[in-house]
Amino acid sequence: MLSRTADHLFWMSRYTERAENTARMLNVSYETSLLPQSDAQAQEGWRGLLSISELIPAYTARQGAITATGVLRFMVCDEGNPSSIAACLRAARENARAVRGALTTEVWETLNQTWLELSRQLREGAFERDPGQFFEWVKYRSHLSRGVTLGTMLQDEAFHFLRLGTFLERADNTARLLDVKFHAVQSDFHGLAGDARRSTPEADFYHWSAILRSVSAFEVYRKVYRDVITPERVADLLILRRDMPRSLHASMHEVVDNLAAVAHEHSGETERRAGRLLSDLRYGRIDEILATGLHAYLTQFLDRVNELGGCISRDFLAPAAD
Repeated sequence: MLSRTADHLFWMSRYTERAENTARMLNVSYETSLLPQSDAQAQEGWRGLLSISELIPAYTARQGAITATGVLRFMVCDEGNPSSIAACLRAARENARAVRGALTTEVWETLNQTWLELSRQLREGAFERDPGQFFEWVKYRSHLSRGVTLGTMLQDEAFHFLRLGTFLERADNTARLLDVKFHAVQSDFHGLAGDARRSTPEADFYHWSAILRSVSAFEVYRKVYRDVITPERVADLLILRRDMPRSLHASMHEVVDNLAAVAHEHSGETERRAGRLLSDLRYGRIDEILATGLHAYLTQFLDRVNELGGCISRDFLAPAAD
């Protein structure tokens, strides 16, 4: 496959996944903001959301003070923000258009219709009228795109580059989400054994359940652990559980499998890096991770994922900007 084609397919799926992840985080932050809390707590929640995508400087340069309305508009409508939902879905559609011949009609029409419908909704103010319903729509369109890809695409190199982009983006986002949400509790998290907890059980429940809901894991948590929500188990579920679809382990398992399917004689180092990262997750233990500090672990994981993305670009893709 031409590296330029692979590049468009890879970024098409990454931008679609990024739009969904942004919608998930915004939806949970919006619902959490409706709970009783101080103005300082509310602002800190919105600041944390910007921090996940490292967008605080870009936001303050364009919007000034951090407010709920400002953050929502910046992360949904502002195409000057490359991580906004509008910018991501536009970029996904443009990448798809560039490789229209490598996609099935159903995949192209799904992405194209998503962009057209998004433009209409933003023009008519659907987002302002009901943010929650709008975020659910974004998630649904991403699910539809992924399902149509699985149901209609030949499982050739094009398919594997699409999947590779999806799960590399998902691993990065889940790690960022965990890092920011746990960092909001402590400067680093080593577990709660022997800790004097300052927050109330109610506050704990809403905080940790918000993290789970942002990755569709609340019901999964109840099924797996059948007990109260604890931060150690939240971390275990979203980092090490292979059977949790949005965990770091599950995401990296997909990255390794799809990378193996497109491997060539010059990609050995990239495969080694991906395999090493997966092995650390496969054989890791949450108590060992917490012993060294969750923030330190996730920071290192993000660095390794970014390095892996650079290796994939070097070995398979045409030079292109994120």
